[in-house]
Amino acid sequence: MIRALLIAHLLLSWTFNLSFAKDSNFSKEKLEKITEKFKMEISDGNMPGAVILIAKNNNIIYHNAIGYLNKEKSISMQKDAIFRAFSMTKPLVSVLTLIMMEEGLLQLADPIDKYLPSLNNYFFYDAQKKNNNKKISKPITIYDLLRHTSGITYASRSPEIREFYEEANLYSKTIPFKSMKITPEKQIEGFSKIPLLFEPGTQWQYGLSTDLLGRVLEVIDNKSLAEILKERLLDKLEMRDTTFLISQKNHSRIAEPLKIDNKTGKPTIQLIDLTKKLANDSGGAGIATTTSDYYNFCSMLLNNGIFKDKTILSRPSVKLMTSDHLNFQVKQKIQPGELLFGSKGYTFGLGVMVRKDNGFALVPGSKGEFSWAGYAGTFFWVDPQEKLIGILMAQTPGKIRQYYRRLIKQMTYQALK
Repeated sequence: MIRALLIAHLLLSWTFNLSFAKDSNFSKEKLEKITEKFKMEISDGNMPGAVILIAKNNNIIYHNAIGYLNKEKSISMQKDAIFRAFSMTKPLVSVLTLIMMEEGLLQLADPIDKYLPSLNNYFFYDAQKKNNNKKISKPITIYDLLRHTSGITYASRSPEIREFYEEANLYSKTIPFKSMKITPEKQIEGFSKIPLLFEPGTQWQYGLSTDLLGRVLEVIDNKSLAEILKERLLDKLEMRDTTFLISQKNHSRIAEPLKIDNKTGKPTIQLIDLTKKLANDSGGAGIATTTSDYYNFCSMLLNNGIFKDKTILSRPSVKLMTSDHLNFQVKQKIQPGELLFGSKGYTFGLGVMVRKDNGFALVPGSKGEFSWAGYAGTFFWVDPQEKLIGILMAQTPGKIRQYYRRLIKQMTYQALK
């Protein structure tokens, strides 16, 4: 009874945040189920709040701020809330790379030591012999960095070579996000010291590849990644609140996680502080953004590279980015969909996960849809067949992230007529 009253109160107090647009393809009543379900999650103490955006045929048909921006201070969520997007930085940097490719500044076939000569002597780790004295037979390319086939990993996921990443200052057990807290020069030096997990191009392993890609782009354009991204992509997409450093005037808009994880009873995983400038611009995890900003990015991709009649990226480049770049030629110990949803049925493109078919997955969707997510609870997908975009912004680090990614997908597709 108490829980029911609380949910009813929340429904009344947050109604003003909700906006619908008429769309004959969606049931308004079923869209409201999304609101009800997420308010239930909030009232149960599983998440602080969220902003959800759903668009179809280039129209936003559902945009809602639910719950709390800061639960500890009882501040309500707002639609223009700023979220740490972590790995949703990667698709932005991937598009930036393709833009620079189109300008003739680079080729995907380029070995990275063309731009960073110190990275020309890689060895890979032999798990059976437990050593790293076997030299690779082909170099890491920009293509490998884009599709995460470089042999570079996240040390937290690869205990067999964690000590090498610790020695290279790319990982620390006691300092969260250590690789973001060293200068670009020190980071490049660190990358020169680690062994690779495998020969480049032979396996898919999610990791710091996009962070290294950011260093490559900086050398090519002789500017910081933040400057390049702003000039070539963010400004053109009118993504005014998407940044590596949140300005003082916007600190009050930052969404915060719960202090205690309701599922474990332990303090929530610590997140990066983007109110202070980090030592380097992390191409893999350093962006803060809003649902409206990220919608502009998704909209551009859905429309084959066009945003408000401006061509940001060519149609062939969008197609290249969102195609299968693993197929059966690249080994996968864990598939991209298993990482995000706990579901098979997905492959990887250039910075995004791509659905291989309508079936063989645990969530509704369409063949060719592409998506990715962030460590702290953000998630997006673009479904070209349905002309559909879905964005979930929340700060829910921990295992519950997979649940919310599946939940928003199934709750969105159930509302389609």
